[in-house]
Amino acid sequence: MGRPRVTVIDIAQAAGVSKSTVSLVLQGSPLVKGTTRAKVVEAMNELGYVYNRGAANLRQTGSKSGIVGVVVNDLTNGFFAELAVGVDIVVQSAGFVQFLSNTGESIDRQREVVASMREHGISGLLVSPARGTDPSDFAPLVEAGIPVVVVVRSLPGGKLSSVVADNPSGVAGAVRHLVSLGHRRIAFLGGFQDTAVFHERLSGYRSAVTAAGFGFDEALVVPSAPSRAGGADAVARALAVEERPTAAVCFNDAVAFGACDGLRSHRLEPGRDFAVVGFDDVIEARTAVPALTTVSVDPQAMGRRAGQLLLKQIAAGGVSSEAVMTSVRLVVRESCGAPRLAAQA
Repeated sequence: MGRPRVTVIDIAQAAGVSKSTVSLVLQGSPLVKGTTRAKVVEAMNELGYVYNRGAANLRQTGSKSGIVGVVVNDLTNGFFAELAVGVDIVVQSAGFVQFLSNTGESIDRQREVVASMREHGISGLLVSPARGTDPSDFAPLVEAGIPVVVVVRSLPGGKLSSVVADNPSGVAGAVRHLVSLGHRRIAFLGGFQDTAVFHERLSGYRSAVTAAGFGFDEALVVPSAPSRAGGADAVARALAVEERPTAAVCFNDAVAFGACDGLRSHRLEPGRDFAVVGFDDVIEARTAVPALTTVSVDPQAMGRRAGQLLLKQIAAGGVSSEAVMTSVRLVVRESCGAPRLAAQA
């Protein structure tokens, strides 16, 4: 059973005002004095009231909500822009509008935007959660019958639907490819250690280097922010290891681009002096110099799949827990040095 729904009458009683006054405050009417408005807002906060603006509009129009919330943790990463495009293609074709927001890895910001989206009457939420997110943060939506689909980053124990990539096999395949090119010291660069996706990708790395007979060397695992700047920092630290690596599998393409920048600052050319492999296959991977070898997730396809799952639950009129794992594949380009090494064979 969910918690009892707080009503306008409850707020009016708590604030010592009339029901109509509360309604005027919710509508943003200038007819209510500042002191009275403050009392009403305080009562709303104490009671945990969420004003569903969308529902209010629906009561007036008799229509059905056509808004889908999409919350991502880092919109500066091209992966999430492409993911959002994939979501939009699907929801737009179904007559929904995408309400997109970026949290910048802030849990407080995430809570604010999700509350705002709920206030506007979203029909469902698709979210790539900020670091440290507690699955219970989405319990009020689930209790209200609003479907939630977690994408990219899973939330273990959350009992929420999810769409994630096959992270372990993707990284393992990248390591095996580098081994086939003759590399023996292979680093794993980037990623926040407090996210499930980091450990999923690290597990693929660990299993592959162990299977290759190299053993797992903690010194070759260099966490960092999953960004271009983080990649430059991570590769600099990797190069400082006593027996430094000759190749790296990066947490994502942003880290890989940064690693290439960092290598050049050390007068090393990626693809010639040091092999670099990314993860995601964003659009820029094909046009980078050198073109980036990467594990292709196809972010637009992942967005489409997540959108389809969310729409299915919206249409069913209920909340369910369904896990989807999308396949990945290694796309070999120039940054791993394959053409050069193959020519020497």
